Amino acid sequence: MKQICFVGVGGFIGTLLRFAVSRLLHQPGFPWGTLFVNWTGCFLLAWLLAVNTRTGRISPEWQTGLGTGLLGSYTTFSAFSAETIQLGNWKWQAVYVAVSVIGGIALAVLGRTIGKEKR
Repeated sequence: MKQICFVGVGGFIGTLLRFAVSRLLHQPGFPWGTLFVNWTGCFLLAWLLAVNTRTGRISPEWQTGLGTGLLGSYTTFSAFSAETIQLGNWKWQAVYVAVSVIGGIALAVLGRTIGKEKR
């Protein structure tokens, strides 16, 4: 039951963050807000997992609350998919998919690398 509460609170916060960031970065013609939240979510989740693997200091409740709850609700594959279709032009669709996937993986690698470093 405790873990469910952590996921719920994390999900609430992550949803509000995604909404705020998407509004802040909204530009007609290209979904910058969704790209940003998905990129930063990739980085932060990989960093969180690497830090916890290295230190073991994050409780299972906090890891699930932050990973599944906060970052799971902060990032959004459904918006990514819908906005890809809404771009209409196949060239922009290809660019958006490529930078989203390549950038997301690169930022996950960076997050994991930084998370593994001892400070």
